[in-house]
Amino acid sequence: MWHVIYIIAFAVLAILAIANLVRNLILLGSNARNAPSSHAYGNEVNRPVPHPELLDNDGQVIREPLLVMRSISVKDAREQLDALYNSDDNDDLKPGSET
Repeated sequence: MWHVIYIIAFAVLAILAIANLVRNLILLGSNARNAPSSHAYGNEVNRPVPHPELLDNDGQVIREPLLVMRSISVKDAREQLDALYNSDDNDDLKPGSET
């Protein structure tokens, strides 16, 4: 008896889910065809707004690579880290130093 109730409940939920999916696809298609104009948002210029991290201090788009990575060996990386750790400028950052 409970098996029949579970099957009916599952069928009803599946039909509701598929109906919701179809309705959302239809609404998405109609929204894509009727894209809002730029005047709806108060912009006079119809251009994409870049992410704030891609802008310099003056608000201009940065036209250079933001991150350049170079492959180095573990030995070279350790030497560079040791040089940074042992440099005189970083004496206040060493463990055991009182600040």
